[in-house]
Amino acid sequence: MLCGLVLVLTIWQVLTRGMLIGWDEDLGTDMRRAAPPRALAEALSDLGNMEVALPILAAAMALSLLRRRGRGRRPVLCYAVAMGLMAPLVTGLKVWTDRTGPLGGEGYFPSGHAATTAVALGGALLLLCGGLSRAAGSPAWMLVTAIVAVLVTGNGLGLVWRGYHWPLDVVAGWCLGVLLLSAAWAAATGRRTPAE
Repeated sequence: MLCGLVLVLTIWQVLTRGMLIGWDEDLGTDMRRAAPPRALAEALSDLGNMEVALPILAAAMALSLLRRRGRGRRPVLCYAVAMGLMAPLVTGLKVWTDRTGPLGGEGYFPSGHAATTAVALGGALLLLCGGLSRAAGSPAWMLVTAIVAVLVTGNGLGLVWRGYHWPLDVVAGWCLGVLLLSAAWAAATGRRTPAE
Protein backbone atom coordinates (compact mmCIF):
# COMPACT_ATOMS: atom_id res chain seq x y z
CA MET A 1 0.00 0.00 0.00
CA LEU A 2 2.82 2.42 0.89
CA CYS A 3 4.56 1.80 -2.44
CA GLY A 4 1.32 2.48 -4.29
CA LEU A 5 0.93 5.80 -2.47
CA VAL A 6 4.56 6.76 -3.11
CA LEU A 7 4.21 5.88 -6.79
CA VAL A 8 1.04 8.00 -7.15
CA LEU A 9 2.67 10.89 -5.27
CA THR A 10 5.79 10.85 -7.42
CA ILE A 11 3.73 10.66 -10.63
CA TRP A 12 1.68 13.64 -9.47
CA GLN A 13 4.82 15.60 -8.56
CA VAL A 14 6.39 14.93 -11.96
CA LEU A 15 3.22 15.79 -13.90
CA THR A 16 2.63 19.04 -11.98
CA ARG A 17 6.29 19.95 -11.42
CA GLY A 18 5.40 19.92 -7.74
CA MET A 19 7.45 21.06 -4.79
CA LEU A 20 9.42 17.79 -4.55
CA ILE A 21 10.87 18.19 -8.05
CA GLY A 22 13.27 21.02 -7.14
CA TRP A 23 14.45 19.10 -4.09
CA ASP A 24 14.80 15.93 -6.19
CA GLU A 25 16.87 17.67 -8.85
CA ASP A 26 19.09 19.36 -6.25
CA LEU A 27 19.66 16.02 -4.51
CA GLY A 28 20.46 14.31 -7.81
CA THR A 29 22.96 17.03 -8.73
CA ASP A 30 24.63 16.77 -5.31
CA MET A 31 24.78 12.99 -5.58
CA ARG A 32 26.45 13.18 -9.01
CA ARG A 33 29.06 15.58 -7.60
CA ALA A 34 29.80 13.16 -4.72
CA ALA A 35 29.77 10.03 -6.90
CA PRO A 36 32.36 7.29 -6.42
CA PRO A 37 34.68 6.37 -9.29
CA ARG A 38 32.89 6.12 -12.62
CA ALA A 39 33.60 2.39 -13.07
CA LEU A 40 31.87 1.49 -9.78
CA ALA A 41 28.86 3.70 -10.48
CA GLU A 42 28.57 2.29 -14.00
CA ALA A 43 28.83 -1.31 -12.79
CA LEU A 44 26.06 -0.69 -10.24
CA SER A 45 23.81 1.00 -12.80
CA ASP A 46 24.36 -1.94 -15.17
CA LEU A 47 22.66 -4.32 -12.71
CA GLY A 48 19.37 -3.09 -14.19
CA ASN A 49 20.30 -4.03 -17.75
CA MET A 50 18.14 -6.82 -19.12
CA GLU A 51 21.33 -8.72 -20.05
CA VAL A 52 22.21 -8.87 -16.35
CA ALA A 53 18.85 -9.02 -14.57
CA LEU A 54 17.00 -11.51 -16.79
CA PRO A 55 19.60 -14.30 -16.54
CA ILE A 56 19.49 -13.99 -12.74
CA LEU A 57 15.70 -14.38 -12.71
CA ALA A 58 15.85 -17.16 -15.33
CA ALA A 59 18.42 -19.07 -13.27
CA ALA A 60 16.22 -18.77 -10.18
CA MET A 61 13.25 -20.01 -12.20
CA ALA A 62 15.23 -23.01 -13.46
CA LEU A 63 16.50 -23.83 -9.96
CA SER A 64 12.98 -23.52 -8.57
CA LEU A 65 11.64 -25.97 -11.16
CA LEU A 66 14.55 -28.37 -10.61
CA ARG A 67 14.11 -28.26 -6.85
CA ARG A 68 10.42 -29.09 -7.23
CA ARG A 69 11.10 -31.67 -9.97
CA GLY A 70 9.01 -29.74 -12.50
CA ARG A 71 6.07 -29.23 -10.17
CA GLY A 72 5.25 -25.81 -8.88
CA ARG A 73 5.23 -23.98 -12.18
CA ARG A 74 2.76 -21.41 -10.90
CA PRO A 75 5.29 -19.28 -8.97
CA VAL A 76 7.67 -19.30 -11.93
CA LEU A 77 4.89 -18.20 -14.25
CA CYS A 78 3.75 -15.47 -11.83
CA TYR A 79 7.21 -13.90 -11.58
CA ALA A 80 7.68 -14.20 -15.35
CA VAL A 81 4.41 -12.33 -15.87
CA ALA A 82 5.52 -9.65 -13.38
CA MET A 83 8.73 -9.15 -15.36
CA GLY A 84 6.79 -9.13 -18.61
CA LEU A 85 4.36 -6.48 -17.35
CA MET A 86 7.13 -4.26 -16.02
CA ALA A 87 8.43 -3.02 -19.39
CA PRO A 88 5.07 -1.88 -20.85
CA LEU A 89 4.09 -0.23 -17.56
CA VAL A 90 7.39 1.66 -17.38
CA THR A 91 7.14 2.65 -21.04
CA GLY A 92 3.58 3.91 -20.59
CA LEU A 93 4.55 5.99 -17.55
CA LYS A 94 7.59 7.38 -19.37
CA VAL A 95 5.43 8.50 -22.30
CA TRP A 96 2.78 9.97 -19.99
CA THR A 97 5.13 11.90 -17.70
CA ASP A 98 7.80 12.80 -20.28
CA ARG A 99 10.29 13.90 -17.63
CA THR A 100 13.61 15.41 -18.66
CA GLY A 101 16.65 13.49 -17.42
CA PRO A 102 19.59 14.92 -15.50
CA LEU A 103 21.74 15.01 -18.64
CA GLY A 104 18.93 16.03 -21.00
CA GLY A 105 16.55 13.98 -23.09
CA GLU A 106 12.99 13.03 -22.22
CA GLY A 107 11.10 10.08 -20.81
CA TYR A 108 13.14 9.30 -17.71
CA PHE A 109 10.37 8.68 -15.15
CA PRO A 110 10.19 6.05 -13.74
CA SER A 111 13.52 4.27 -13.97
CA GLY A 112 13.11 1.06 -15.93
CA HIS A 113 16.50 -0.13 -14.72
CA ALA A 114 15.46 0.30 -11.07
CA ALA A 115 12.18 -1.52 -11.71
CA THR A 116 13.97 -4.30 -13.62
CA THR A 117 16.47 -4.83 -10.82
CA ALA A 118 13.73 -4.89 -8.17
CA VAL A 119 11.52 -7.35 -10.07
CA ALA A 120 14.32 -9.64 -11.27
CA LEU A 121 16.27 -9.85 -8.02
CA GLY A 122 13.16 -9.77 -5.84
CA GLY A 123 11.51 -12.48 -7.92
CA ALA A 124 14.67 -14.58 -7.76
CA LEU A 125 14.76 -14.14 -3.99
CA LEU A 126 11.15 -15.21 -3.56
CA LEU A 127 11.56 -18.20 -5.86
CA LEU A 128 14.78 -19.43 -4.27
CA CYS A 129 13.61 -18.96 -0.71
CA GLY A 130 10.42 -20.88 -1.44
CA GLY A 131 8.00 -18.21 -0.32
CA LEU A 132 7.84 -15.90 2.64
CA SER A 133 6.05 -18.18 5.08
CA ARG A 134 8.64 -20.97 5.21
CA ALA A 135 11.83 -18.98 4.93
CA ALA A 136 11.23 -15.65 6.64
CA GLY A 137 13.51 -15.15 9.60
CA SER A 138 15.95 -17.94 8.75
CA PRO A 139 19.62 -16.96 8.53
CA ALA A 140 19.75 -17.89 4.82
CA TRP A 141 16.64 -15.79 4.07
CA MET A 142 18.08 -12.81 5.95
CA LEU A 143 21.45 -13.09 4.18
CA VAL A 144 19.94 -13.38 0.70
CA THR A 145 17.47 -10.58 1.45
CA ALA A 146 20.33 -8.34 2.59
CA ILE A 147 22.31 -9.10 -0.58
CA VAL A 148 19.29 -8.33 -2.78
CA ALA A 149 18.60 -5.10 -0.86
CA VAL A 150 22.23 -3.99 -1.24
CA LEU A 151 22.25 -4.76 -4.98
CA VAL A 152 18.91 -3.04 -5.64
CA THR A 153 19.98 0.00 -3.61
CA GLY A 154 23.39 0.03 -5.28
CA ASN A 155 21.73 -0.06 -8.68
CA GLY A 156 19.58 2.95 -7.79
CA LEU A 157 22.57 4.87 -6.48
CA GLY A 158 24.57 4.03 -9.60
CA LEU A 159 21.76 5.32 -11.82
CA VAL A 160 21.75 8.67 -10.01
CA TRP A 161 25.56 8.91 -9.70
CA ARG A 162 25.96 8.40 -13.46
CA GLY A 163 23.27 10.98 -14.23
CA TYR A 164 20.93 8.48 -15.86
CA HIS A 165 18.04 9.29 -13.48
CA TRP A 166 16.84 11.62 -10.76
CA PRO A 167 16.32 10.06 -7.31
CA LEU A 168 12.50 10.14 -7.61
CA ASP A 169 12.75 8.25 -10.92
CA VAL A 170 14.55 5.48 -9.05
CA VAL A 171 12.13 5.48 -6.10
CA ALA A 172 9.18 5.23 -8.50
CA GLY A 173 10.88 2.33 -10.30
CA TRP A 174 11.39 0.53 -7.01
CA CYS A 175 7.78 1.11 -5.98
CA LEU A 176 6.50 -0.21 -9.30
CA GLY A 177 8.72 -3.26 -8.83
CA VAL A 178 7.40 -3.88 -5.31
CA LEU A 179 3.80 -3.60 -6.52
CA LEU A 180 4.44 -6.10 -9.32
CA LEU A 181 6.25 -8.49 -6.95
CA SER A 182 3.46 -8.23 -4.38
CA ALA A 183 0.86 -9.12 -7.00
CA ALA A 184 3.02 -11.98 -8.30
CA TRP A 185 3.59 -13.31 -4.78
CA ALA A 186 -0.14 -13.17 -4.04
CA ALA A 187 -0.93 -15.00 -7.27
CA ALA A 188 1.84 -17.56 -6.69
CA THR A 189 0.85 -18.36 -3.12
CA GLY A 190 -2.90 -17.78 -3.28
CA ARG A 191 -2.59 -15.38 -0.33
CA ARG A 192 -3.50 -11.77 -0.02
CA THR A 193 -0.68 -9.26 -0.25
CA PRO A 194 0.16 -7.37 2.94
CA ALA A 195 -1.32 -4.24 1.30
CA GLU A 196 -4.80 -5.84 1.01
